[in-house]
Amino acid sequence: MSTYDAVAPAKVVSAGATPRAMWLILATVIVADALDLMDSSLTNIAAPRIAADLGGGETLIKWLGSAYALAMGVLLVIGGRIGDKYGHRRTFLIGMAGFTLASLVCGLAPDSTVIVIGRLLQGSFGALLIPQGIAIMTTSFSRNMLDKAFSAFGPALGLAAVGGPMLGAFIIDANIAGLEWRPMFLINIVFGSAGLALGWKVLPKLPRDESVVLDGVGSGLLAAAMFCVIYGLIEGPTDGWSALPVALVIAGLVFFAGFGLRQRSAANPLIKPSLLRNRGFTAGLVMALAIFSVVAGLSFVISLFLQQGLGRTPVQTAVQAFAPMSVGIVISAVLAAPLIKRLGRNLVLAGLLISLGGEVALWALIHTHGTSVGHWLLAPVFVVVGLGMGTCFGALFDIAVGDIDPDEAGSASGSLSATQQLAGSIGAAAILSVWFHSAASNAPSALETCLVIVAAVTLGCCFLVRLLPRAARSQ
Repeated sequence: MSTYDAVAPAKVVSAGATPRAMWLILATVIVADALDLMDSSLTNIAAPRIAADLGGGETLIKWLGSAYALAMGVLLVIGGRIGDKYGHRRTFLIGMAGFTLASLVCGLAPDSTVIVIGRLLQGSFGALLIPQGIAIMTTSFSRNMLDKAFSAFGPALGLAAVGGPMLGAFIIDANIAGLEWRPMFLINIVFGSAGLALGWKVLPKLPRDESVVLDGVGSGLLAAAMFCVIYGLIEGPTDGWSALPVALVIAGLVFFAGFGLRQRSAANPLIKPSLLRNRGFTAGLVMALAIFSVVAGLSFVISLFLQQGLGRTPVQTAVQAFAPMSVGIVISAVLAAPLIKRLGRNLVLAGLLISLGGEVALWALIHTHGTSVGHWLLAPVFVVVGLGMGTCFGALFDIAVGDIDPDEAGSASGSLSATQQLAGSIGAAAILSVWFHSAASNAPSALETCLVIVAAVTLGCCFLVRLLPRAARSQ
């Protein structure tokens, strides 16, 4: 499930837009979502090169992905509310402009600190940008056009998800004007400017709701909690778990508890308290956090293993690992969609078991062959892992909201999407910490350890499936 689901469609009210205008609006929204998907995965391939160029070592590699997902996840839910209050068109344009400028900061970064700040800014403005597109479409599209729009999203964003790491790899390999990895971010100036110009011209000016109240206290508690936990997980293994990272993780858990209490007492909570009392939804939220954490971490360490352990180039890594995995995700997502209503939560279990089989097979290959493992052995396993991921991803979110009330749909969808982003940040920090603990001396052994953790989490999620609602929502 992509972050474009952060705002659930409530009611379609046609604003009289012409078919041509509606297609142009759709194109604008797809450009925004594609930028988010590509930039969230680019550093999976490029992190070793960026760290070698700017310094920062292991810490920078961890923060490159975590910073983006952290900012996006913390602000994604409130981003939709900001659009409601101040206007979706205005918030979309501000988000696109800010994302484009943040990409420029990343592309021109002189050191590791600046690029991490740039990634934080990208995620922050992306959180303003992404929720607005779906809100604009649901209030200005006809029912027929809305169906067509959602049908176009899957292939377009699937292509963006596959194309992100691939594009990054080929840009690095091309070494345009001797800039190596920098054009990966600088190319966003072109796409972002085009999206900004198109959005300025075609996005409708919809009524804003000035009565919306933003929960600043809740947002602040969530931001503080995530920053403390992520920073502690990143710095802990590096510093040998000294007093500071331990204190930060503990403080993060305290802030999380404060956030939960705030949601129970706030007049306008970010997450409706009734959702947290819903066993099926809460189980889905926990599973989403676990699954997307290990998937994000696994993707990163596979990239590092191929480049640092096997000596593969970024292009070879993209072609040999991410392309097969992405093909599996796209194929299974298409095949699984018609089965959601028939199989219900059993489809989630099937996806988890397929992923688990791929993870065990990958562990066996690495354990047997070590650094001599060949591409033709790895590629089929990556396809299997991708098939499991694609089967599970969409089905989990659809099933998790299977028994919520209609007025909870927006909060539920936003919470799940934000959890997906935060899980990416947590997973990258935690799994990468395990990798770096022993990768320098034995890369295969480090990957095996990471795979054991990933498989254990996947297996644990299999036992949680029975807590999910039995079926997806009928509409």
